[in-house]
Amino acid sequence: MVKVAVAGGFSQVAQEVVDALLAAKKHEITVLSRREASTENPPPAEIRWQVVDYGSKESLAAALRGTHTLLSFVQILSDYNHRSQKNLIDAAIAAGVKRFAPSEYGSKGTVNMPWWHGKERVREYLKEVNRDEEVLNYTLFQPGLFLNYLAYPQKTAKHVDPLQTVFDFENRRAVVVEGHEDAVLTLTTVADLAGVVARAVDYEGEWPKTGGIRGNRVTFSQLLEIGRRVRGRDFAVDWAKMEDLEAGKLDMSWGLSAVHQAVSADEAAAYLKVVSIGILLSSVKGAWDVSDEFNQLFPDYKFTPIEDFLAKVWGGQP
Repeated sequence: MVKVAVAGGFSQVAQEVVDALLAAKKHEITVLSRREASTENPPPAEIRWQVVDYGSKESLAAALRGTHTLLSFVQILSDYNHRSQKNLIDAAIAAGVKRFAPSEYGSKGTVNMPWWHGKERVREYLKEVNRDEEVLNYTLFQPGLFLNYLAYPQKTAKHVDPLQTVFDFENRRAVVVEGHEDAVLTLTTVADLAGVVARAVDYEGEWPKTGGIRGNRVTFSQLLEIGRRVRGRDFAVDWAKMEDLEAGKLDMSWGLSAVHQAVSADEAAAYLKVVSIGILLSSVKGAWDVSDEFNQLFPDYKFTPIEDFLAKVWGGQP
């Protein structure tokens, strides 16, 4: 048993991971948050809730005393200048924290995804503080895209809301980059991410720096074929050209409308276009073809197969 601190406790993904840790019944869990715990929907009694100031390294270090493992779910979009996570890292080192996971939980690369460029700054900072000697063991949990998003608009996780992607299973349509049907996506369920993170917390050895979690590895063309089998007919495909995407142009016969909770209504339309272009370009450039370090570390873990998941969600749907 170790003491685990979870930064950004109101995050949807954080709540999924906390549930998995609670189910294991092995660790003391403290949630760090800027806000008081909800009185309408209070956290489980087993959790210690700690209000912190991410602008104060001293108060963070005080909150982290005695902590073995720190998991960060700080929202990248609102962590201006990446100060919150850098302060967390400094405070963790000062408090003697052994292991740290920054707010990742997505692709291995951030090329053409400006909303995630902050992850690169945090990765660089972790390398910097460990340059002369390792003072903080860390891993980058990278499960690729959440498979649950292909169930949109159906909610298939307890906390994580459904979001749209360039694959619309409900309406049997997709956007694919012309000539790049072999671009790879890694798709992992939220439950499998949480399960692997819980196992990683149990693991007594050193974490790998890159923590790939490969639930399913498929190409765009394979995903279209899976869609045909699951939904009963071919998907209508909008073919995007690389040169248009690189120029910031995307002509779609349909559009995304569901936006992440961290994005304001005023920014939603522009954000969704940027995300669509970014996902397509980054896929072609290999950003979503994540590695499998945690698959190798936990070879007995059974990941949810993509076709089983989608058949369960969409079976019998018109």
